[in-house]
Amino acid sequence: MKKVIVLLLCLSLVAVSTQTFAQLSKKEKKEWKKKAKEFSKNPANLKQLTEDKAAADEQVSSLNTKVTQMQSSISDKDAKITSLEDELQQLRGQLTSTKAELAQLKESPVVNPMDFSKGIVFKVQVGAFKNKDLAKYFDNNPNFGGEARDGEPQKITIGIFRDYWEADTFKKYMRDMGVKDAWIVPYRDGQRVEIKDVLEGVINDKAASTK
Repeated sequence: MKKVIVLLLCLSLVAVSTQTFAQLSKKEKKEWKKKAKEFSKNPANLKQLTEDKAAADEQVSSLNTKVTQMQSSISDKDAKITSLEDELQQLRGQLTSTKAELAQLKESPVVNPMDFSKGIVFKVQVGAFKNKDLAKYFDNNPNFGGEARDGEPQKITIGIFRDYWEADTFKKYMRDMGVKDAWIVPYRDGQRVEIKDVLEGVINDKAASTK
Protein backbone atom coordinates (compact mmCIF):
# COMPACT_ATOMS: atom_id res chain seq x y z
CA MET A 1 0.00 0.00 0.00
CA LYS A 2 2.85 2.34 0.83
CA LYS A 3 4.43 1.66 -2.54
CA VAL A 4 1.18 2.58 -4.26
CA ILE A 5 1.03 5.90 -2.37
CA VAL A 6 4.65 6.69 -3.18
CA LEU A 7 4.01 5.84 -6.81
CA LEU A 8 0.98 8.09 -6.95
CA LEU A 9 2.91 10.97 -5.35
CA CYS A 10 5.74 10.49 -7.82
CA LEU A 11 3.32 10.39 -10.72
CA SER A 12 1.65 13.58 -9.44
CA LEU A 13 5.01 15.27 -9.11
CA VAL A 14 5.96 14.15 -12.59
CA ALA A 15 2.65 15.35 -14.04
CA VAL A 16 2.99 18.76 -12.44
CA SER A 17 6.59 19.05 -13.52
CA THR A 18 6.18 17.81 -17.10
CA GLN A 19 6.19 21.29 -18.62
CA THR A 20 9.08 22.34 -16.42
CA PHE A 21 11.06 19.23 -17.38
CA ALA A 22 10.43 19.97 -21.05
CA GLN A 23 12.29 23.24 -20.57
CA LEU A 24 15.23 21.64 -18.70
CA SER A 25 18.52 20.67 -20.22
CA LYS A 26 19.56 17.00 -20.40
CA LYS A 27 21.86 17.44 -17.43
CA GLU A 28 19.11 19.06 -15.33
CA LYS A 29 16.62 16.34 -16.33
CA LYS A 30 19.09 13.67 -15.23
CA GLU A 31 19.60 15.36 -11.86
CA TRP A 32 15.87 15.73 -11.21
CA LYS A 33 15.19 12.10 -12.18
CA LYS A 34 17.80 11.12 -9.63
CA LYS A 35 16.06 13.22 -6.98
CA ALA A 36 12.70 11.67 -7.93
CA LYS A 37 14.16 8.20 -7.33
CA GLU A 38 15.43 9.35 -3.96
CA PHE A 39 11.92 10.56 -3.06
CA SER A 40 10.47 7.21 -4.17
CA LYS A 41 12.80 5.52 -1.69
CA ASN A 42 11.95 8.00 1.08
CA PRO A 43 8.26 9.02 0.80
CA ALA A 44 8.42 10.85 4.15
CA ASN A 45 10.74 13.44 2.63
CA LEU A 46 8.39 13.89 -0.31
CA LYS A 47 5.46 14.27 2.06
CA GLN A 48 7.38 16.82 4.13
CA LEU A 49 8.37 18.71 1.00
CA THR A 50 4.75 18.79 -0.17
CA GLU A 51 3.54 20.03 3.22
CA ASP A 52 6.30 22.65 3.38
CA LYS A 53 5.32 23.91 -0.08
CA ALA A 54 1.65 24.10 0.92
CA ALA A 55 2.59 26.01 4.09
CA ALA A 56 4.82 28.31 2.04
CA ASP A 57 2.00 28.91 -0.48
CA GLU A 58 -0.38 29.73 2.37
CA GLN A 59 2.13 32.11 3.89
CA VAL A 60 2.69 33.80 0.53
CA SER A 61 -1.09 34.17 0.12
CA SER A 62 -1.34 35.68 3.61
CA LEU A 63 1.51 38.08 2.89
CA ASN A 64 -0.09 39.09 -0.40
CA THR A 65 -3.32 39.86 1.47
CA LYS A 66 -1.41 41.99 3.98
CA VAL A 67 0.39 43.80 1.17
CA THR A 68 -2.96 44.57 -0.49
CA GLN A 69 -4.33 45.87 2.81
CA MET A 70 -1.25 48.00 3.37
CA GLN A 71 -1.49 49.44 -0.15
CA SER A 72 -5.14 50.31 0.49
CA SER A 73 -4.21 51.92 3.81
CA ILE A 74 -1.43 53.91 2.13
CA SER A 75 -3.88 55.11 -0.54
CA ASP A 76 -6.29 56.27 2.17
CA LYS A 77 -3.49 58.07 3.99
CA ASP A 78 -2.32 59.70 0.76
CA ALA A 79 -5.87 60.96 0.16
CA LYS A 80 -6.00 62.29 3.74
CA ILE A 81 -2.64 64.02 3.33
CA THR A 82 -3.84 65.66 0.11
CA SER A 83 -6.99 66.86 1.88
CA LEU A 84 -4.97 68.25 4.79
CA GLU A 85 -2.58 70.00 2.41
CA ASP A 86 -5.54 71.67 0.66
CA GLU A 87 -6.95 72.74 4.03
CA LEU A 88 -3.54 74.06 5.09
CA GLN A 89 -3.30 76.06 1.86
CA GLN A 90 -6.70 77.62 2.54
CA LEU A 91 -5.69 78.50 6.10
CA ARG A 92 -2.49 80.10 4.83
CA GLY A 93 -4.56 82.18 2.42
CA GLN A 94 -6.86 83.28 5.25
CA LEU A 95 -3.84 84.12 7.42
CA THR A 96 -2.33 86.23 4.65
CA SER A 97 -5.63 88.06 4.19
CA THR A 98 -5.95 88.66 7.93
CA LYS A 99 -2.39 90.00 8.15
CA ALA A 100 -3.14 92.38 5.28
CA GLU A 101 -6.27 93.62 7.07
CA LEU A 102 -4.33 94.11 10.31
CA ALA A 103 -1.62 96.03 8.47
CA GLN A 104 -4.28 98.25 6.91
CA LEU A 105 -5.84 98.89 10.32
CA LYS A 106 -2.44 99.88 11.71
CA GLU A 107 -1.95 102.31 8.84
CA SER A 108 -5.45 103.77 9.32
CA PRO A 109 -6.16 103.76 13.06
CA VAL A 110 -9.82 103.86 14.04
CA VAL A 111 -10.92 107.21 15.41
CA ASN A 112 -12.46 107.00 18.86
CA PRO A 113 -15.96 108.48 18.41
CA MET A 114 -15.70 110.08 21.87
CA ASP A 115 -12.34 111.70 21.15
CA PHE A 116 -13.53 114.87 19.43
CA SER A 117 -10.00 116.17 19.08
CA LYS A 118 -9.45 113.70 16.23
CA GLY A 119 -11.18 113.53 12.88
CA ILE A 120 -13.95 115.77 11.59
CA VAL A 121 -16.60 117.20 13.91
CA PHE A 122 -19.29 119.85 13.55
CA LYS A 123 -20.27 122.54 16.03
CA VAL A 124 -23.01 125.14 15.97
CA GLN A 125 -21.80 128.69 16.37
CA VAL A 126 -24.39 130.85 18.14
CA GLY A 127 -22.62 134.19 18.04
CA ALA A 128 -19.47 136.29 18.23
CA PHE A 129 -19.16 138.65 21.22
CA LYS A 130 -16.65 141.40 21.98
CA ASN A 131 -17.52 142.14 25.57
CA LYS A 132 -18.27 138.64 26.86
CA ASP A 133 -15.38 136.40 27.93
CA LEU A 134 -16.57 132.86 28.46
CA ALA A 135 -13.25 131.12 27.79
CA LYS A 136 -13.03 129.85 31.37
CA TYR A 137 -16.01 127.57 30.67
CA PHE A 138 -14.62 126.00 27.53
CA ASP A 139 -12.58 123.28 29.26
CA ASN A 140 -15.33 122.17 31.63
CA ASN A 141 -17.94 121.15 29.05
CA PRO A 142 -17.11 119.55 25.67
CA ASN A 143 -20.50 120.70 24.32
CA PHE A 144 -19.69 124.34 25.01
CA GLY A 145 -16.71 126.02 23.43
CA GLY A 146 -15.38 128.78 21.30
CA GLU A 147 -12.41 130.68 19.97
CA ALA A 148 -10.83 133.56 21.76
CA ARG A 149 -8.28 135.58 19.77
CA ASP A 150 -6.76 138.93 20.67
CA GLY A 151 -8.52 141.83 19.01
CA GLU A 152 -11.33 139.64 17.65
CA PRO A 153 -14.84 138.87 18.90
CA GLN A 154 -15.07 135.69 20.94
CA LYS A 155 -16.86 133.02 18.89
CA ILE A 156 -19.17 130.79 20.94
CA THR A 157 -20.24 127.28 19.86
CA ILE A 158 -22.75 124.86 21.33
CA GLY A 159 -22.88 121.13 20.70
CA ILE A 160 -20.41 118.83 19.01
CA PHE A 161 -21.40 116.24 16.39
CA ARG A 162 -19.76 113.62 14.20
CA ASP A 163 -22.72 113.71 11.80
CA TYR A 164 -23.29 116.90 9.81
CA TRP A 165 -27.04 116.35 9.55
CA GLU A 166 -27.45 116.05 13.31
CA ALA A 167 -25.60 119.33 13.65
CA ASP A 168 -27.90 120.82 11.00
CA THR A 169 -30.99 119.70 12.94
CA PHE A 170 -29.59 121.23 16.13
CA LYS A 171 -28.83 124.46 14.25
CA LYS A 172 -32.49 124.65 13.17
CA TYR A 173 -33.63 124.15 16.79
CA MET A 174 -31.40 127.02 17.87
CA ARG A 175 -32.85 129.29 15.18
CA ASP A 176 -36.38 128.32 16.22
CA MET A 177 -35.39 129.35 19.76
CA GLY A 178 -34.42 132.79 18.53
CA VAL A 179 -30.68 132.39 17.81
CA LYS A 180 -30.96 133.65 14.26
CA ASP A 181 -27.20 133.72 13.64
CA ALA A 182 -26.70 130.03 14.47
CA TRP A 183 -24.69 128.22 11.80
CA ILE A 184 -22.50 125.13 11.42
CA VAL A 185 -18.71 125.29 11.67
CA PRO A 186 -16.54 122.22 10.91
CA TYR A 187 -13.29 121.19 12.66
CA ARG A 188 -10.64 118.73 11.56
CA ASP A 189 -8.29 117.40 14.26
CA GLY A 190 -9.20 120.31 16.49
CA GLN A 191 -8.61 122.99 13.84
CA ARG A 192 -11.40 125.00 12.30
CA VAL A 193 -11.72 124.52 8.53
CA GLU A 194 -13.96 125.73 5.74
CA ILE A 195 -17.19 123.82 5.11
CA LYS A 196 -16.17 123.30 1.48
CA ASP A 197 -13.17 121.27 2.70
CA VAL A 198 -15.44 118.61 4.21
CA LEU A 199 -18.48 119.02 1.96
CA GLU A 200 -17.60 116.02 -0.23
CA GLY A 201 -17.53 113.69 2.77
CA VAL A 202 -20.87 115.07 3.97
CA ILE A 203 -22.50 114.42 0.60
CA ASN A 204 -21.05 110.87 0.39
CA ASP A 205 -22.31 110.03 3.90
CA LYS A 206 -25.78 111.31 3.00
CA ALA A 207 -25.84 109.23 -0.21
CA ALA A 208 -24.71 106.08 1.66
CA SER A 209 -27.41 106.50 4.33
CA THR A 210 -30.20 106.73 1.71
CA LYS A 211 -29.25 103.45 -0.06
